[in-house]
Amino acid sequence: MKYEWRNLSADRTPLTITLLLGLALVYGGWNGWQWVSFQRATIAAALGEERERLAAVRTEIPKVEAGERKVSAFTDPRLPQALGRGPGARYVVMPPSALGALAVGQSDLYPYYFKVTTGSKQTFLNSDEIENPVHLLAGRFDLAFVLLYLFPLVILACSYNLISAEKEGGTLALALSQPIALPVLTMGKLLPRVGLVMVLAVLLPVVLVGLGGGGGAEVRLLLWVAVTVAYGSFWFALAVAVNAWGRSSPTNAMALAGLWLLFVVVIPAVLNVGVKAAYPVPSRVELIQATRVAGDAATRQGAQLLARYLEDHPEMAPAEKGGAPDFGTVQVAVSEATERAVQPVLDRFDAQVAGQQRMVDRFRFLSPAIVAQSAFNDLAGASADRYQHFLAQADEYHRQWRGYFVPRILKKVMLSAADIDELPTFRYREEELSEVAGRLGLALVGLSLPTLLVGFLGWRWLGRYPIAGA
Repeated sequence: MKYEWRNLSADRTPLTITLLLGLALVYGGWNGWQWVSFQRATIAAALGEERERLAAVRTEIPKVEAGERKVSAFTDPRLPQALGRGPGARYVVMPPSALGALAVGQSDLYPYYFKVTTGSKQTFLNSDEIENPVHLLAGRFDLAFVLLYLFPLVILACSYNLISAEKEGGTLALALSQPIALPVLTMGKLLPRVGLVMVLAVLLPVVLVGLGGGGGAEVRLLLWVAVTVAYGSFWFALAVAVNAWGRSSPTNAMALAGLWLLFVVVIPAVLNVGVKAAYPVPSRVELIQATRVAGDAATRQGAQLLARYLEDHPEMAPAEKGGAPDFGTVQVAVSEATERAVQPVLDRFDAQVAGQQRMVDRFRFLSPAIVAQSAFNDLAGASADRYQHFLAQADEYHRQWRGYFVPRILKKVMLSAADIDELPTFRYREEELSEVAGRLGLALVGLSLPTLLVGFLGWRWLGRYPIAGA
């Protein structure tokens, strides 16, 4: 190992390649940090707007009560139907995780905040986030991208001629004339490369999380390091196995490049196409059209829907009988009917997405890159699992929000300034670490088993390595 380190220092090529990897990791980490900073600033701006708006409502209500300000029935902040759909609306937000800067994943596609009102949940769950379409198309160059795509290339570039260079230089037979076996010599040449590349790949994420104040994320960071080491170990084992075939350095390089293309590009692309073909997701246009048709139909039948709603919920009937229902009470029934009409489309969409995820989970072990990417996204809080966890909480809060306003709308209760402080609030609850660790444990097994298998085959092939001609 000592003499191999001297050779690496004299060669400079492995050090230069590793330095380029370090620069790519730094740039990827900076990109991820920029995205997390943008998310935090956006959330802070949204919550700041909410505080200012509620403070304005709290100030306006006494003026309306005193007759100092004239308002219509659609803008009167004392009316629950006006407050719940407009000035009193609140945000539900999913903050970036402590490791959010390490992997953007699909967090730039998933909305991380919603403005909840008394309307149907489709009015906020299907809202769009304004984002650069080029970023959405190509994805972001983050630290996880560097580890998934460039990290293996650097490993292979440093290791493709691990043994073949000695054989082609005529020094392999001379080295093996000493009391040392070829597997031991191979490990002595490999370990300095492992240390050089692995330390860099592990150290920069740790520094980035530390600078970002990622307190309380020690377990997640350790798991991130474990996934990085397991993923890198697979590629090192693959390089040793290809070297053990006894071919020339150019042949080794071509074989390893082909294997990188297979595992990192081809298999993920084929799986992506297969998933979309097996479980096609309903068109978003279909959802929008279904919502529009259901809303129009419900609006036309507003009075009948309200009567049916009050029959099902007699406890919400107003104290005073008779009189035409106002706009707010009709909208309660219309929103309920719209949600029921659109729900089959949403259920079909959720079923197809769940089918896609099951298929990916089933076949992801064909590619270590897919396993590592899922693990990185999970640890960085950029996975579909965390987003579904957030959606469930947003849906729960929407029911709580409507549960507060709907009875007051139907009973025609007038709200006061003090009621603003009693509005339901949202607090995001992070996933239990045990759930994340369970998924990560399976990923580590999926990375370790191929590494052990390839390493075992490489070790066996080294015993039959053709020394002749060295």
